[in-house]
Amino acid sequence: MKRNSLFTALALAMGLTLAGPVLAQSGNQQDQVNALKVLVEKQQQQLNQQQQDLQQLRDSLKKLEGEQTQAAAVAAAPAPKVAAPTFSSAPGIKVSMNGFISATAFSQDRSFVFGNGQNAEFPVAGAPSGSLSGVDVRSTRFWFDFSGAKFTDNWSGGGHIEMDFFGGYNGTGAFSQQQPLPRLRQAYMVLTNPGSGSTVKIGQQWDLMFPLDNVPNSLGHIAFPLGLGVGMVGWRFPGVVWSQDLNKGSTGAQWRLDMGAFSGSWDGPGNNVNYQTAANAGFRPQVEARLHVEDGDLSGYAVAHYAQINLAGVGGTAPTPIASTITSEAFEIGGSWHPGPWLFRGNVYTGNGLGDLFGGLLQFGDIGETGGFAQAGYSFDKNWSANAFYGYVKPNTSDVVAWMGHGASGLLRSRQTAVNLQYAAGAYELGLEWMYGTVDSTTNGSNRLSTDGNQVMLSALYHF
Repeated sequence: MKRNSLFTALALAMGLTLAGPVLAQSGNQQDQVNALKVLVEKQQQQLNQQQQDLQQLRDSLKKLEGEQTQAAAVAAAPAPKVAAPTFSSAPGIKVSMNGFISATAFSQDRSFVFGNGQNAEFPVAGAPSGSLSGVDVRSTRFWFDFSGAKFTDNWSGGGHIEMDFFGGYNGTGAFSQQQPLPRLRQAYMVLTNPGSGSTVKIGQQWDLMFPLDNVPNSLGHIAFPLGLGVGMVGWRFPGVVWSQDLNKGSTGAQWRLDMGAFSGSWDGPGNNVNYQTAANAGFRPQVEARLHVEDGDLSGYAVAHYAQINLAGVGGTAPTPIASTITSEAFEIGGSWHPGPWLFRGNVYTGNGLGDLFGGLLQFGDIGETGGFAQAGYSFDKNWSANAFYGYVKPNTSDVVAWMGHGASGLLRSRQTAVNLQYAAGAYELGLEWMYGTVDSTTNGSNRLSTDGNQVMLSALYHF
């Protein structure tokens, strides 16, 4: 019994001795597992915190981007107009009003045609020299443009009404000079087909001989541009013009064909204000065609004009001492070039019977003529620019002499020279201009008289 107990005790002691390291190792592993669990939980907490911080950073960045976008939109938006006028019209029609206020202080040493001040073009033949000055505001102009009118599924349109104040003076009293009358310049409707590149204008508008896209720069001569009647012809008539883009959507040079028919016009015989002049006999319209091309800084055009005038008048009873009919015809080419700060523009024409287009020095008859103009301009910077202009017209001398007293006044040739300096800033423009004109004339067909004149203008414009 004692011996067995002894063996049992010895075996138990040996077992504990052998199992001790194993139990110790097992305890250490459990501690390591527990430590790893603690570390993983701690890292998980840190990861969760980082994810929360990252989300907050994303939210802050998104808010900042939204504020920046809103600020940019506010900065880019146009400044609100104070008490802007509103216009109401037919449903779907947009109406805009634009124009400019023009004021010109001038001084000249001779009377001019077609008037003094802002409509002066060349000296009155034989007029005495002297001193004449004043302030002219008649070039002040405003117009309304209408758009959005639907015509058919493919055609839409609008209209244009334009006026200035060259309609004469309000009477002949002491204050009439300060009360110029409004004058309708243009009034036409527009039909456009964007798909086909077609445009139709119906109503009073510029004829195609007038170089509307090539008018010389001047702040003093706007309604009566430099060269009008002295190298530049054309006027406004009721009529219809069809314009067609010839290569719409293509790259490179853009070509357009314009074709127009306009009401006839002539200086009698008959009633000039009641559709009874010679040009209205049988309604013989003025027919014109123009080919226009534009490619970058270059543009050009060629125009043809044709009309017939029955000098016997609407009733066919007016005397025709020289000819019973006149064929009015002309051909014109012109263009412009804008290389860098330079701008060059010019126009030449030749024709016959162009008195109603401000040709022939405004003499009406079967009178041939040749004329043209050129202008060179340079922009020193975004504000300052200068221009030099020259215009010339030479009616046929024998034609003028033959028609003297029957529509011709004996004007044989005219030249116009002008230089100006202009400053532009925003809606404002200021200009200083000197113009010199010379006209050669005859009073009996044999003698010759030369008359010259100067004009200095200081002009200001405000565009609205």
